[in-house]
Amino acid sequence: MKKLSILFTILFLISCSKKEDTLEFIVINVNDIYEIDALGGGKVGGLARVATLYDSIKKENENTLLVHGGDFLNPSLLGTLKDENGERYKGKQMIEVMNTIGFDLVAFGNHEFDLKYSDFQKRLNESDFQWIATNIKLKTGDKLTPFYIEKKGVKTEIPKAVTFNFNDADGTELSVGFISSTINSTLANYVDYGDLYQDPINVNKALQSKVDLVLGLTHVTIAQDKMLANSMPNIPIIFGGHEHTNMMVPVGDAVISKADANARTAYVHKITFNKSTKKTAIKSELVVLNESITPSKKVARIVQRWNVLLDNKLKLILDDPYKVVFKAKVPLDGRDTETRSIQTNLGQMISASMAANFDNEVDCAFLNGGSIRIDDELVGDITGVDIFRVLPFGGGINKVEMTGKLLEKTLNYGRLKAGTGAYLQRHNIEYDGDAKIWEVGGEPININKTYRVVLTDYLLLGRDIPFLKTDSEGMLKVFENKPEDAASDIRKVVINYLNGFN
Repeated sequence: MKKLSILFTILFLISCSKKEDTLEFIVINVNDIYEIDALGGGKVGGLARVATLYDSIKKENENTLLVHGGDFLNPSLLGTLKDENGERYKGKQMIEVMNTIGFDLVAFGNHEFDLKYSDFQKRLNESDFQWIATNIKLKTGDKLTPFYIEKKGVKTEIPKAVTFNFNDADGTELSVGFISSTINSTLANYVDYGDLYQDPINVNKALQSKVDLVLGLTHVTIAQDKMLANSMPNIPIIFGGHEHTNMMVPVGDAVISKADANARTAYVHKITFNKSTKKTAIKSELVVLNESITPSKKVARIVQRWNVLLDNKLKLILDDPYKVVFKAKVPLDGRDTETRSIQTNLGQMISASMAANFDNEVDCAFLNGGSIRIDDELVGDITGVDIFRVLPFGGGINKVEMTGKLLEKTLNYGRLKAGTGAYLQRHNIEYDGDAKIWEVGGEPININKTYRVVLTDYLLLGRDIPFLKTDSEGMLKVFENKPEDAASDIRKVVINYLNGFN
C-alpha cells in the first residue's frame, strides 16, 4: 500500500466535487491497540499519532468519525502494574488517552472481558466516548441486562445501535447508524455473547427504517465478518477488528476493513451517500502512522507521564529495566499472525529459555503463541522492558511429567489451532509433515513413555487447550516451584536466559 502523508490524505479526502443531494463524511478506523506509546523505538504507531491524524482530517471535514474495532483494555505491560492502592491499572491508561483523543465510537473486543468485572466496570465508568453493544449483555446470575456506564450515580445503558447525524453547508442532512458484533472467544462470568450473527441482523433490520445508512463496527474473525456482510447486503462497509493485519476484503458490493494492530496503520474512508439514489461510494486509503506524522503534543504529554510511571514500577522488579540483555542481529519475530501460525525464532527462544531454567533436564518445552503480545519484530539491542512487552501477561512456568499420549494429543491440538492463540511455540519438538508424526529430540513420540515437559501455568488451567490441566488423564506429576524461583515469572526466565549470552 502507498504511504500517504496527512496532507496528501486530506487533499484526497476533499478533492471530489460535491453533488446535489449527497453528503460526504469520513470514518477513520483503528483496532486492536494494546500500547499507548509508539513501537519500534518510537518509529511506528502510537496513539499520539492517531490523534494528529484525526485532528488534521476533522479540521478539514467536521463530518469525521474516529472508530475503534475493539481490544484495548488488555493486555498491556502498563495494565499489569499496580497503583498505590495495590490495584492493577488494567486499561486505565488507555481510557485516559482515548478520552483525550475523543474517539467517537468503540466496539467491545473479546480482550475487554479479560478483566474481572469490578475492573471492567471501572473502565466503562471512566470512559467519555460512545460504546456499542449489539450482541452482548451483562450477566448477573440468570439475569441479562444491557451493559452501562455510571457517572455521578446515573446509569446510562450502552445501546445496541448508535446513530450519528451529519449535515453540510448546502443543507443536506444524513443519519448514519452503526451496528456491532463481538466474538465469543473470551469466557467471563459476567458477559453473555448472545448470537453474534442473528442479533446484528435483527438490529440492522429495525435500524434501516430510522436512518439513511447503516454501517458495521465489529470485533469478530474475517470469516464471521464475511457471513455478516452476506447476511446484511444493505451495509456497504464493516470496520472490523480481531485480526492484527490490515486488510480490505470485498464481499459482494460491500467491503470489510481492518487496520494493523497497535496503530501501525489506520484506514481512512471517504464515504459519499446520495440520498436520492440511496447509493454509497467509498474511497479508502491506508495511512501508515510512522515518523512522517508528528505526534499530538497534548496526547504525547499524557503518554510520557504513564511512561515515567512504568519506569518507576519496572525498577521495583528489575534493577535496570533498560539494560540491554541481548543483541539480536536477526530480527526475532513476535508478529501476531506468525506467532499464532508458525514456529518463530522468538517463540523458539522463549521456549528454549523455559527448558534452560530447569537446566535442560527436560525433554521439551512449549507455550501458547497467544501469550506473545508485542506484535513486532525485535532487532538490535533488546532490554528487559522489551521482554516484559513481549510477555505482558507474565505468569509462571511449570515442569511436569506427562504420558506420550497426552503430549501427542496436546501437540496435535495446537497444530490444528494454527491461526489462534492456542498454537504452540516449541523447543526440541518437530513435526514431520510427510510422516504426520511428532518428534521430541529427533525421535518419534512414544505414547507409552513418560516425558518431562515445561509449559506455562496458563496452559495448565485448560484455557487454550481444554483437556490440558493438572488433573488431566496422562498428567502424572506437576513439580512445585518455590516463590523465589525465577520460574514464577516467565519474563525473568527469558531475561536470565538472554543474559547468559552476554
